[in-house]
Amino acid sequence: MQKPQLSIWQIWNMSFGFLGIQFGFALQNANVSRIFETLGASIDEIPILWIAAPVTGLIIQPIIGYMSDKTWNRFGRRRPFFLVGAILASLALFVMPNSPTLWVAAGMLWIMDASINVSMEPFRAFVGDMLPPNQRTVGFSMQSFFIGTGAVVASALPYIMTNWFGICNTAPDGIIPESVKYSFYIGGAAFFLAVLWTVIKTKEYTPEQLASFDEDEISEIPQTDSSKNIKRNSKLFMRNGIIWTIVGIILYTIFDIYIYMDYGLLVFFLGISVFGIIQIVTSLLSNKMNTTSGLVSVITDLYKMPKTMIQLSYVQFFSWFALFAMWIYTTPAVTNHIYGTTDTTSLEYNIGADWVGILMSAYNGIAALAAFLLVWMANRMERKKVHAISLVLGGLGLASFYIIRTPELLLLSEIGIGIAWASILSIPYAILTGSLPQKKLGVYMGIFNFFIVIPQITAAAILGFMVKYAFGGDAIYALLLGGLSMFIAAFLMIKVKDLDYRAKF
Repeated sequence: MQKPQLSIWQIWNMSFGFLGIQFGFALQNANVSRIFETLGASIDEIPILWIAAPVTGLIIQPIIGYMSDKTWNRFGRRRPFFLVGAILASLALFVMPNSPTLWVAAGMLWIMDASINVSMEPFRAFVGDMLPPNQRTVGFSMQSFFIGTGAVVASALPYIMTNWFGICNTAPDGIIPESVKYSFYIGGAAFFLAVLWTVIKTKEYTPEQLASFDEDEISEIPQTDSSKNIKRNSKLFMRNGIIWTIVGIILYTIFDIYIYMDYGLLVFFLGISVFGIIQIVTSLLSNKMNTTSGLVSVITDLYKMPKTMIQLSYVQFFSWFALFAMWIYTTPAVTNHIYGTTDTTSLEYNIGADWVGILMSAYNGIAALAAFLLVWMANRMERKKVHAISLVLGGLGLASFYIIRTPELLLLSEIGIGIAWASILSIPYAILTGSLPQKKLGVYMGIFNFFIVIPQITAAAILGFMVKYAFGGDAIYALLLGGLSMFIAAFLMIKVKDLDYRAKF
């Protein structure tokens, strides 16, 4: 039995919660570097402070995905996670701008990002749960619309607070400006109310209904494992686990003794070894035939990724490396390269930081509009070509920051970035869901987010070193590197296998 086609308003209601989720992410992306610098962080320390966000996602998303696949109660399958995450994230948004010290702000970023991920990860699987294949591009594009719309308002809030309501955007050394504080308070309220709307207005299919729909789903993944396969997997996990652990230790030793070591690289090499240890533990559990373990399930599914997912993972890596470079370094790049200051207490710095909020708002506004343009394009050409073109435009937008010296002209750069952002948030997920089994949508969406998180950890590990030593402290070169990364992602996208369901309202 096929899933029924949903109306545009039903898709609207089930996606509306992303408006609130993006309030949280947009405030985080546009203001956390500013908060860190205000509380005393140096330019090369910012990436390692940001690393809390991707590390949190790496841990939380597959766990929440696995749990939401297994959940069903009177509140539904995914909706309980939407609501719990919204409550926690809203509280974190209220606390974050009141952080008295740098380490408290870094800790609050960790808590806030974990809470946002609890709400966000099941939203991706929600589209696969509720929509037939030919409406999934529309579903993810609707999410992109709300992401863009929410981010337009949230990113511009500090500017609006100052220029519309006269709230001060400067403060004494080490104090977060009032304009930023009020922006986070508004964001916390918006997050909770938008997610609550989706929870109230959308009814989920029961497990029995999903099972009947699942009979017609196509999957590239084997559904069962024999004892022989389990033993073979166990040996593979043990071998690879030992290799990953040793490689992490060797790289740490070489860099620590002969090259250079900082906290970012330490976390990066530690992560390699930890992933090795996790595989070793998985192997030991598999030997005991403990296949019901969540850890065994997640790691086994990781190794069983379909070809489409593997191909998309490379695209995601380079796309999100570019995005993370942008989120970390746009504020220091613009304030230094265009406004000519690194003094966080100066009027010029804070005017520049407010303008970065407008730039973030602009690309998200473009994304909101481009979301439906992409649906129109996906009806007329292959989705992978649409995504490749979008990534090229994003790369050009990032690279143009280097040659533009007038703040207002940077709005032109945001057009390409906004189109790329809308595509990144929709087309890869629409392509991916066509290759996954219904009953594992949550865990595979969580695993897919590894390839969003890993490039962010990589960026946080190496960009601080590169900006400080290779780029002479000039953050503008990090944006150039991000543009190059977008171009690589566009090239890789052409090779992705896509069943190419045409989008349909």
